[in-house]
Amino acid sequence: MNLRPAAPEDRPRLYEICLLTGADGQDATALHRDPHLLGHVYVGPYLAFARDLAFVLEDDDEVLGYVLGVADTAAFERECEERWWPELRRRYPAGTFPPGTPDAAVAGLLHAPPRADPPVLDAYPAHLHVDLLPAAQGGGYGRRLLAHLFGALEERGAAGVHLGVSARNERALGFYRRLGFTTLQADGDGALLGRRLRRAPHVRA
Repeated sequence: MNLRPAAPEDRPRLYEICLLTGADGQDATALHRDPHLLGHVYVGPYLAFARDLAFVLEDDDEVLGYVLGVADTAAFERECEERWWPELRRRYPAGTFPPGTPDAAVAGLLHAPPRADPPVLDAYPAHLHVDLLPAAQGGGYGRRLLAHLFGALEERGAAGVHLGVSARNERALGFYRRLGFTTLQADGDGALLGRRLRRAPHVRA
C-alpha cells in the first residue's frame, strides 16, 4: 500500500471512512441520518487548516485509511472557532436532530467543541485522529501511518501528542499502548492517551 499526503479531492472519501469507522472502529452508517456530520467534526477542519499533517493510505488508487494531525492544538482550536464552527452552527442549529440521537450528540460538538486541558497541552501539544478500514487493518499499516506522522510532528517541534479513545474500543487501546502511549485521563466513557515524541518504536499489531 502507498502512503501519501492527503489532497483536497480526498475529502469525500475521508468523510466516508470516518463514517465507516465511527462506531468505536465499526461502521456507523446506520446510526447517523446525516452521513457527513462525523466528517465535519473529525476530518474537515484538519483538511482545511492542517493538511500538511494529513496522510492517506491507498491500495490500487483506493484510499483505505488516514491519519490527521495537528502540531499546536491550542492554535487549531482557535482557528476552528473563528473559521470552521460558525458556518456549521448555521447549517445545524440547535434542535436540528431529535434529542438523544447520535446525530444530536455529534451536532452538539459543533456548538460546544471540547477543549484540551492546558496542563495536557504543556507536555502533549499535538493531537491526532487515525482510521483504517478492515482491509487495511492488521498489516502494520496503522503503525506506518503513525510513525510517519510522528516524524512530521517532531520536525515541527511538537514535544508530545495526545488522542482520545473510547473505553469500548479495547483493540485500539492495546494498539496505542504498544506504541508507547500512556493514560493521561480516564473515565467510564474513554481515555485520553499521550505519547512523548521521539523515534517511533517497532511493535507488533
